[in-house]
Parts: sequence; C-alpha cells; structure tokens
Amino acid sequence: MKPEICLSCEEVERYLGEEEERVHALRGVSLEIETGSVHAVVGPSGCGKSTLLYVLGLLDSPDGGRVAIESEPVLHLTDDELAQKRSKLIGFIFQFHFLMEDFTAEENVMIPMRKLGQLSDEQMRDRAAELLDAVGLGDKLRRQSRHLSGGEQQRVAIARALANDPRVILADEPTGNLDTANSERAFDLLQNLVHERGKALLLATHNPAIAEACDWIHEMKDGHIIDSQLRPTRG
Repeated sequence: MKPEICLSCEEVERYLGEEEERVHALRGVSLEIETGSVHAVVGPSGCGKSTLLYVLGLLDSPDGGRVAIESEPVLHLTDDELAQKRSKLIGFIFQFHFLMEDFTAEENVMIPMRKLGQLSDEQMRDRAAELLDAVGLGDKLRRQSRHLSGGEQQRVAIARALANDPRVILADEPTGNLDTANSERAFDLLQNLVHERGKALLLATHNPAIAEACDWIHEMKDGHIIDSQLRPTRG
C-alpha cells in the first residue's frame, strides 16, 4: 500500500521584502511528505529552507502554487480555519524557543492544549508531565522558563510542539542550541514518534549527522529543491 501523503506543496512560489528589493525565496518548489517518514531539508543559509517551513506550516501564504494538508488544499481557507488546522495538525519547533519566560515549563507546554480546548486541566497537566519527562525535564516541570538553561528551554519547546499530538512536525534547526547528547536524544524522540505513531517530520538542519539519519534528504539552493534522495539504509 502506498503511504498516505499528509502534507504537500506543488510549484510553490514565494517572494520576500518590498517591491524594490524583493527576493524570490521559493521558485517552483514541490514536495510530498508521507506519514511515517522523516525528511531533512539542507542547504546554505538563505536558500529558502525556513521560508518553505513557514509556507508548509500555514504561517505564511505562497505567492503561487498549491499547498495541501491531508489531501485538502488550504489556500481557500479563512484565517480562523488555517489557525485551527495549525493547532490541530501541525507542531512547530523553531531554532529560538519563543517560550513565555514567566511561565513554568509545564505551563508553556500546556499553551497549545489550552488553545485547542479539547482536554480538561488535569489531562493537560498529565500530558505536559509526560512530554517533559520524555525530553528529560520531568523534574523541572514547575520551574519558570527564565530559570532554565538554553538547552533546557529548547527541550521545553520540543515538548510544546508535541502537545496536541500533531500529524506533522515542522522543525527549523531544532537541535541547533543543544549539546550533542541532548541533540541526539531530541532527534531520537522525534524519529521514534514518527515511525511508531505514523506521524511525519520535516526539518531544516545544518547538522550532517541528523540529515543522514533521516529517511529523505532534500537539498535546496537559491529557492529550488535541486536534489531529493531516499536514504539507502531506509530502503
């Protein structure tokens, strides 16, 4: 049986900046992300990796082309409908954690769950504790984020991205601020979730070891995907 395509784009174009200094950030990019697969996007800074994640994550609208999530085109959706899709189906991990500094680790992880509004307070706390334990912060769930180290804050951000059990995880340099041991732990957690629970992960990375561990590697240059390879070890 052919794997289900849970996120895709076709011939996507995106321009950034004002008219006089406009940058053609994405130039006809097409990509399909299947359930149960881990995809890495690699390439030099400024090649369009982050812009692609923002468009696929419904945070930014393309200037041309088509984006679909769970086979449903999204360009016709209202802002409220797009926000609901993001909350329910997509988890984001950014290079900078964007935590609420005065909130505890637990409270930060609960933010997406409160926004979606499908769990009781007790269920949200249980879910947050489970996720923080998975990233090695089970003993710090009630510590204010401002009192966590940079690496710990990034691990809270990873737990937060998983709060609503998303179908698709989009990550922009998710382990860039972590040491080697925690980088491997975070990636292993994400990879296991994908393969065991039928999710999908697309990450932009400069880390060759992480890229090599993915199922697919897509190389970007000047707004184009110039090469896509299925890793031989993944069959």
